[in-house]
Amino acid sequence: MSIGAGELTYTEISAQAEALNAAWEQLQQQKDWVAQYIGNEKYEEVIFIGSGSSYYQALTMAATYRKWTGRSAAAYPSSDIFLFREQTLNVNKKLLIVGVSRSGESHEVIIALDSFKDVANWDHCGITCHETSRMAQMTDCLLSPLGKEKSTVMTKSLSSMTFMMQAAIALVAGKPELMAELEQVLALDAALVKKADDVMKDWVQTHEFSRTVFLGMGAFGGLALEACLKLKEMTCTWTEAYGTLEFRHGPKSIIEPGSQVVLMLSESAREFELKVAREMKGYGATVVIITAAAGSDTTFADLVLETGGQSLSDEARSVLYLPWIQYNGYYTAMKLGLNPDDPRNLTQFVEI
Repeated sequence: MSIGAGELTYTEISAQAEALNAAWEQLQQQKDWVAQYIGNEKYEEVIFIGSGSSYYQALTMAATYRKWTGRSAAAYPSSDIFLFREQTLNVNKKLLIVGVSRSGESHEVIIALDSFKDVANWDHCGITCHETSRMAQMTDCLLSPLGKEKSTVMTKSLSSMTFMMQAAIALVAGKPELMAELEQVLALDAALVKKADDVMKDWVQTHEFSRTVFLGMGAFGGLALEACLKLKEMTCTWTEAYGTLEFRHGPKSIIEPGSQVVLMLSESAREFELKVAREMKGYGATVVIITAAAGSDTTFADLVLETGGQSLSDEARSVLYLPWIQYNGYYTAMKLGLNPDDPRNLTQFVEI
């Protein structure tokens, strides 16, 4: 039986609630990994590395780690580790480098982890969806068991891996309230995925844009880059991503009628970020806001997408923003007559 265009991608976006729950259950079996690696205080800094979408989720992982544990963390593209080692990291510090790869086969991640055998101060581990992958064979990995995907673009794999690492970080922080926040995310996710499907299908079918800009800060900075990539991968359209306030310093010159600005709104900087969105509305942009809850301060927007979980931290709530941007890419591709399962020039992982 043949598979229709987009069927794989649609099925995988729609299955992310199950993938999150499976990751949560798997983590309970891998608590020793948490203690040995990201929870081990012998490391002066934790470095998350990945390529493409995996790098963007690494940015969210690092932001969560810094905020929840109060310890040092950073994220870098995998290639920076083996091509620009001294410019990127301090070889004299005791570092843990965490490879992030859906397939566990990304050549850049593999080369990066293999490249510092000569550095006595550095150790490595990873997170993946494939237990038999090259990365899983070369280093100890957290495993998102239902994150495996047949489609090219990352959807449920990214959601589940991000959530799983955040749950591991919550364990490290030793704060029961953070684990309780993530349990609320699990409770919200299934209904939110269905809601995002219905809303974004209608939105895409009834609107046309010449360009789309995604904005986000803090834990949402990396996810804004991921949102941009999802739309670009699936639709080959003009889309960009910026830190929300940074967008005002030059890049806003591209905004005109026909532009769509999607703000992944934090609660931490809500007032400041909404000022930027209002300004873009004044320049003629169509403004979409993804937020925990709408309010009198968001009535100017053309569309407000509510995730719920207003009492949650920005970090815990971050994966709830992903279904909106994933369905946006999917439905835009289908509208354009493109197959999101098989994007132009792309493969599941990149070889060097």
